[in-house]
Amino acid sequence: RWFPSLPLLANFRGMVQHGLPLEIGDTVQILEKCEGSCCCFCVGIFPSSYIHLKNAHVKNKGQFETVIPTEDSVITEITMTLRDWGSMWKQHYMRNEGDLFHRLWHVMNEILELRQQVLVGHLTHDRLSDIKQHITARLDWGNEQLGLDLVPRRDFGMVDPDEISITELYRLERHKREKDAPPQASMHHLFLQMKSMMSSNLGEELEVFYSVYDSREMRPISERFFVRLNKQGLPKSPEKTERQCTLFVDLGSSDLRKDVYVVAHIFRIGRMVAGEKKSVSNTQYKRPYGCAVISVADLLTADFKDDHLLKIYSCNAESEWYQIHDSIIRKVSSRYSHIGSNTGLNVSLQLLHGDMEQIRKDYMRLFTRNVSITKRLGFSDIIIPGEIRNDLYVTLERGEFEKGGKSVARNVEVTVYLLGGDGQLLKGLVCCGSGEPGVDEHRSFVLYHSNSPRWAEQIKLPIPLEMFHGTHLRFELRHCSTKEKGEKKLFGFSFVPLMQDDGRPLPDGTHELIVHKCEETADLQDPARYLKLPFSKASLQPGNNQTIKNSKESFWIQSSLCSTKLTQNGDMLDLLKWRVHPERIIDCLSKLKDIDGTEIVKFLHDTLDTLFGILDESPQRYGLKVFDCLVHVINLLQDSKFQLFKPVMDNYIENHFAGALSYRDLIRVLKWYVDRIIDAEHQEQIQQVLKASEYLFKYIVQSRRLYAAATGGQNEEEFRCSVHELFKSIHLFLSHESKGISPITHTQAVFLRSFPTVCCELLKIFSMREVANLARDTLSSLPALTHTDCPLQAVKLQCMAKTVESPLYVNPESRCVLLPVVLRLLHTHLQEQRELVLCANILTSMLTLNTPVTVSLKVNLVMESLSGVLLRTVLEVTNRPQPATTSLRLQYQDVTGEFVACLLTLLQQLKDKEYQQLLSRFPTKEELTSFLLQLFTVFRILIRPDMFPKDWTVMRLVANNVIITTILYLSDTLRNNFLNEKFDFKVWESYFYLCIIFINQPCLQLEMFPPSKRKKVLEKYGDMRVMIGCEIFSMWQHLGDYKLNLIPTLIGPFMEVTLVPQLDLRNVLIPIFHDMMDCEQRRSGNFKQVEAKLIDKLDGLMSEGKGDETYRELFNNILLKKIERETWRESGVSHIATVTRLMERLLDYRDCMKIGEVDGKTMGCTVNLLNFYKTELNKEEMYIRYIHKLYELHLKAQNYTEASYTLLLYDELLEWTERPLREFLTYPMQSEWQRKECLHLTIIHNFDRGKCWENCIILCRELANQYEAYYDYRNLSKMRMMEASFYDKIMNQQRLEPEFFRVGFYGKKFPFFLRNKEFVCRGNDYERLEAFQQRMLSEFPHAIAMQHANLPDQTIHQADAQYLQIYAVSPVPENQDVLQRDGVPNNIKSFYKVNHIWRFRYDRPFHKGTKDKENEFKSLWVERTTLTLAQSLPGISRWFEVEKRELVEMSPLENASEVIENKTLQLRTLIAQCQMRQMLNINPLTMCLNGVIDAAVNGGLARYQEAFFAKDYIANHPEDGEKITRLRELMFEQAHILEFGLAVHEKFVPQDMKPLHKKLVDQFHVMRSSLGIQFPAYVRVSPLHFANGSPRTCRTPVPNAISPEGGRIVARRSPLSYPAVNRYSSSSLSSQASNEVSNITGQSESSDEVFNMQPSPSTSSLSSNHSGSHNVNSSAPSSNRASPLPSDKHKHSRDNACLSPRDRLCSGIFPSPLDPTQRMIPFQIPVDSALPRCEPNLPTPETGSLCKNVRSLSPMPTARSPQKVTGLCLSHSVLIVGDKLVYLMKFVLGFSLQSMVPPLTPSPTDGLPMGSLASHSPARSGSYSSGISSLSRCSVSDTCGIDLPPPDPPLPPTVPADMPIRRGSKTPPPYSVYERNNPRRATPLPHSLSVPPSTDNPSLTGKPQLNRVQRINSEPRHRPTPRKVSQL
Repeated sequence: RWFPSLPLLANFRGMVQHGLPLEIGDTVQILEKCEGSCCCFCVGIFPSSYIHLKNAHVKNKGQFETVIPTEDSVITEITMTLRDWGSMWKQHYMRNEGDLFHRLWHVMNEILELRQQVLVGHLTHDRLSDIKQHITARLDWGNEQLGLDLVPRRDFGMVDPDEISITELYRLERHKREKDAPPQASMHHLFLQMKSMMSSNLGEELEVFYSVYDSREMRPISERFFVRLNKQGLPKSPEKTERQCTLFVDLGSSDLRKDVYVVAHIFRIGRMVAGEKKSVSNTQYKRPYGCAVISVADLLTADFKDDHLLKIYSCNAESEWYQIHDSIIRKVSSRYSHIGSNTGLNVSLQLLHGDMEQIRKDYMRLFTRNVSITKRLGFSDIIIPGEIRNDLYVTLERGEFEKGGKSVARNVEVTVYLLGGDGQLLKGLVCCGSGEPGVDEHRSFVLYHSNSPRWAEQIKLPIPLEMFHGTHLRFELRHCSTKEKGEKKLFGFSFVPLMQDDGRPLPDGTHELIVHKCEETADLQDPARYLKLPFSKASLQPGNNQTIKNSKESFWIQSSLCSTKLTQNGDMLDLLKWRVHPERIIDCLSKLKDIDGTEIVKFLHDTLDTLFGILDESPQRYGLKVFDCLVHVINLLQDSKFQLFKPVMDNYIENHFAGALSYRDLIRVLKWYVDRIIDAEHQEQIQQVLKASEYLFKYIVQSRRLYAAATGGQNEEEFRCSVHELFKSIHLFLSHESKGISPITHTQAVFLRSFPTVCCELLKIFSMREVANLARDTLSSLPALTHTDCPLQAVKLQCMAKTVESPLYVNPESRCVLLPVVLRLLHTHLQEQRELVLCANILTSMLTLNTPVTVSLKVNLVMESLSGVLLRTVLEVTNRPQPATTSLRLQYQDVTGEFVACLLTLLQQLKDKEYQQLLSRFPTKEELTSFLLQLFTVFRILIRPDMFPKDWTVMRLVANNVIITTILYLSDTLRNNFLNEKFDFKVWESYFYLCIIFINQPCLQLEMFPPSKRKKVLEKYGDMRVMIGCEIFSMWQHLGDYKLNLIPTLIGPFMEVTLVPQLDLRNVLIPIFHDMMDCEQRRSGNFKQVEAKLIDKLDGLMSEGKGDETYRELFNNILLKKIERETWRESGVSHIATVTRLMERLLDYRDCMKIGEVDGKTMGCTVNLLNFYKTELNKEEMYIRYIHKLYELHLKAQNYTEASYTLLLYDELLEWTERPLREFLTYPMQSEWQRKECLHLTIIHNFDRGKCWENCIILCRELANQYEAYYDYRNLSKMRMMEASFYDKIMNQQRLEPEFFRVGFYGKKFPFFLRNKEFVCRGNDYERLEAFQQRMLSEFPHAIAMQHANLPDQTIHQADAQYLQIYAVSPVPENQDVLQRDGVPNNIKSFYKVNHIWRFRYDRPFHKGTKDKENEFKSLWVERTTLTLAQSLPGISRWFEVEKRELVEMSPLENASEVIENKTLQLRTLIAQCQMRQMLNINPLTMCLNGVIDAAVNGGLARYQEAFFAKDYIANHPEDGEKITRLRELMFEQAHILEFGLAVHEKFVPQDMKPLHKKLVDQFHVMRSSLGIQFPAYVRVSPLHFANGSPRTCRTPVPNAISPEGGRIVARRSPLSYPAVNRYSSSSLSSQASNEVSNITGQSESSDEVFNMQPSPSTSSLSSNHSGSHNVNSSAPSSNRASPLPSDKHKHSRDNACLSPRDRLCSGIFPSPLDPTQRMIPFQIPVDSALPRCEPNLPTPETGSLCKNVRSLSPMPTARSPQKVTGLCLSHSVLIVGDKLVYLMKFVLGFSLQSMVPPLTPSPTDGLPMGSLASHSPARSGSYSSGISSLSRCSVSDTCGIDLPPPDPPLPPTVPADMPIRRGSKTPPPYSVYERNNPRRATPLPHSLSVPPSTDNPSLTGKPQLNRVQRINSEPRHRPTPRKVSQL
């Protein structure tokens, strides 16, 4: 049993067994009903009470059925639309788009209320239509705001596109778009609301009169609006809104000008003179007060009601009152003055546009209350039939009066009365203004003491027509006394009758009335007594002896009649009364043309009756005259002012016309005119006749019908013959062909414009075929004009368009007759591309008729005639550039859209048979090819996004449905006609391109649609992408061996189409790539071409957002499965793997870029992709593109150092040559030299911003060499100065030492380039561990931070999550020579500590074995992890992957030695700074001494003695003998340092800290005694004897121990020691305090930077290693700093200092770090031949006996190196090693040995570097309060000792100077700065980046002051090989 579909009333969760969960809005179809529940089609049950029964109609019953409710379509649309809006509305709230959210909320509520009214069903038909229109307007507004589709509707209901033609659908869509644009209104109305008058001294009532005034014509154009105000300035009747608000109606567009104003005249009601005493008079007078104006143009820009405060001006002289408004407008300020700043009229004004009917609908709120209507003076621009007006406007102009025997002038008041024919007063017919009701009399205002008053006061007299006859106006004139009585004394009167003796009303104009003397009111009670008197001066007859008492006094008025019933025109009256004077008929007919058209249309009915009455009276005599008058009246209605009277004439013809015999005379006269057209000299009258032919034929047809009805159809044949004769004459004159443009051509055009309506009239009496034959013959008779500028061409098409739209074409019988003519005309114009707009309209109208007869009968005829020209026209129109102006652009779009709709309609109507007939019309293959190519091209144009507006989804889907149907039809044609030997590449390529573009168009990407819209599309059309994809695969398989012709071309397009996120489509099309690989393999033995194309296209496509992880997996799986059995499987797997890996990186890159934030993940992904293009794909152009993308990312993140290294990658691809390069990215076309120069300057600038000035110097030198080679000394000078500035910056500016962090990314949720890998990251400035960890967690918000430093197991690696492991690491510098050298300032060394770092270190303390609770140092081991990176930091990224991990365990003894050594070095640094006055205060030294001496927690050094000097330990660990000895030495050394430090401290300690110092001295003696140390006299020396040495190395006092002139011995430590290179003072696994210090090299540091005892707040393994101050290097210069001068042969040491050890050149001066035998051995004395030659200006070895066979003992220069050798000094040093005392000789030379001996460069193959590196080691044990902790908390530099050399080590081998040295297992990065001493290979650029060499010399821009072109053309000058920039 089947039940209707039902809508849901409430949500049902379906929690019961077999329950069907439902939500409100779901529709269910009941299959079975039982007690209380129902079973639905989707298999489930639910309560029946949850649903509401609703009738519906089901289409396609079954799985894909569609339920259509049988309700009003508007209701259905509301339900569907609000459902879609609901979810989007909530999204706007979530996006905080409050404005649209609230507006939508109001609209949705409004629609629901209107929906409820419609559902109730109690509305009238008109009201229902209005509500539906309102609903659809709101729905369209909401859809537009939300970006939804435009809904095509007809009669407020949605249109099914299957039920109408595509042309009609297009017109509906276009009409909807045009309807949204508001039409230009011709009528305007002004709304005014009087609110109040603001004034500070109001004490009288006021009357305000508003009017619209035209200052150009100096006259009002509207009536007056009258408002009464009380003494407070408010309206007297606030409850009566019609007395406060008015609407000035019927303002024309010409009235909205700047010189049109709203004028307000204000009168006060009170005493004669303002401020008079109350005792003078109590009489109230109407007196002038002020005037205000505002321009109507000021209101044009406001679309809403706005309040205005109008300034009020008073008149300086009352005699000028009548023109005060003009004075204000013209700003004649001498005539008026401003009343006061606090006085003004508060009014509200708004302009409304449209006719009154529309205004009442749009502004219903205005008309819900009473609003007075203020009419226009006279008729509006458009006269509306049926409007009844009979208004007489009278203006009191002025008067001339005598004094009347008084000494002063009179105060004249005029009282106006309206009296009827019987002399009775007509009450209520005198109106002062529209705001107040009519009164019985009107009293004018009074001008003070004026015998010549001028009022200009207007009143309206709305006199009914029946009361007009005999009515007259009487004006009584009174003098108003200002005396105490205040009486008003009558002194005269005037009158004027309103109707003349001939029956005409009072003529418009000014009338001078006679003032009759009268002093008593009783004399005026009988009007008959004075009506016999003359009333005006003009009515006085010459010689009239009537006595006028005083003819000198006069009174002037002006009258204007606005009446639809009365006329003041005498000629009109004579015509209407023609029977009274029959002899004047000819004269009256002749004067009709001179009568104003307004008078004629007012009496149109009477005029037409008069004309046909005269015609019936005497046709022969008056026929021609009457015909001409009828033509004049008909053409009068063509005027826009009277066009609304056409329905009046139509009504007259249908219902009132009675001329049954008139048709004979009308045909006769019309034929008489037509026969004389060709021979007539003047065509004007004939053109007027033909222009009226529509209505002439209406009269002819109606007359014939009346005659036939009266006579039973007599004389039918006679009538037919007369009509045919008339058309023969018409055909004759239409066939006349004129040369050029002649008057006859215009006459032909006039007739053609009205011909379609003539045919429609003839259908009333003739059959369809007869009229069709007449129309065919008429249109065929037109000449075939060849010149395009003839206006007849357009008129002919306009006539054709109207004919096609007429009933004549709708009828199938008549259409068969007319269609050939229409098609022939269209074909001609389309072929010549003329009048395309009209052609499109005609074709659209033809195809809009979607009847079965139309489809089946004539579609072949249309296609055969127009298919070719239609395709060419569409191509021509769409390829034209769009016009600039909006109107022309819209017209262009309409023409294009209509032609497209016509083509689609024709194709839609074609069936299989019609397609075969169409294609069989092409006799040759070339013609068929041309047709198919044109059709495919047009289809590609139709698919373009800009073809239709973006919200026309319905139109796009219909078009796509037609296109896919056509493609399926044409597939057979391609297989049958273009395969085998007929293969045509262009056709097949165009076909495949069309299919691919079809699939990729946005309107078919269903995944982007809302669910409801996607469901509708799938139900109606299915997924058209899959259908066309299957067709592509089928056609590709049919190609066979011809696939090879398309493989290079279609690889990219096929890749693009497979990226569409549709699973079925991908499964169908991805196998095509296997097909391509197989074809290419068989043809050329490989498929590199396919691989290259795929890789080239992938980057661009995926960067556009196409592709996803599913596609990558699908691509990999499908192709791997396809090639399993191929012979080329191995290479295929490699290719697929390469493409898959590229997809991985591109997807990661796209995902990172989507976020829009520049973070480490984005940069790391870019680096990963960049390296992949370089190393695996060798795609240099893509490599360069990603270089610049990474560069932009770094700049955006302000990573200037990384940006420089990145741009250096591109710089290294270029050479210093003149090869021309094309324009690329942002680079212009230039030579390779110029581009490389530009890159160098940019890199230098960014290195400068990143404070890497050492790198800037190297690049400056390279540029300087190039400038020097070109003799460009100006730029050379600038470059040298720039280089010097960088030296200054190095010495004077502060640089921060960044932190480094190790980051591990574990888990499958990370991107491929991060997954299960570990990296070392360079932190930002001032960034510590906590901040870095927080930043990483914000970049990966779903990641989990691991709280330990142990390596994770496989469970974490394979987890479906993200885990981050972060801890700080310490850099291990490579440039030991710089760091070990004496005299190098600390801010120079600090650069090499944190730059060019490959290795990083991390220490983890732990206890091995049993932990001794009494002394934990016995079992405290340290696990040291060394991480080696793939690239050095800094580089092109802020992080690099860890390439190698090494673990070393340090024993407790080694740990203790390192802790003591670091603390000792810190003490030495602080003491040196204190001695050199580099410390602002002594507190850091005090704290450090106190921390070492007073170690109260762990016992200090005593704990170490107890742990390692015990007999048991020495006996159990005999292998640690040397280490124990070293620990003892370090302890002794620290004691010596402490003693000297106390001495220095005593010298500088402030007075208030003396007790603390004394306490430290006492505790030091106790500590020394506990250690058992005895100090011989020779030991008491300064520990600063050697700036980088140790007190234990010197046992003999040396004079001037602090002097830098002293000799230096650099001792090597035992290999067993483990020097600390970590910069951090504590383990990251313990709570420690850390401090950054430098070597004792004369560098100043602030106390906060040197020493800080703050403990770390965290004990977590993730806590920061730095809880102290920031790493800031001071820029204060040292007073004793010096540098050796560079030699000519060997560059300055700083050149080589910028070289990393792995890249430094090897020579006798710079030994190879790869060979451990090259390590410098102190006191090794080689033979003479092994010595390098010294500089020429230095002494030779022979000049000094001691200098002959001596090598330098130190890799660093002495503190000062004098230029001259003054002698050789010998001194002795004493070294205690164990129990032995060794005396060593030390040579102190007076010159630098740096240029003679190689610096000490430790080998990277050694376990750890040796030397005086300022290393930082974490503390090994203890807490903050322990003594040991106090000894080990500060980060210090390593101490250098002297190890005895082994006997006779071999000399280091000599390495060629030009051989680049690389690290043993490292591949140098391609992006480092490096010295260029060796010639390098020429790196070719990609072909796309270089300009092919031409035969002519390229025109290159020369360098400054250098004609490079001339030099290039001449013999090339040898350039020195440029040095390589050092690899940094």
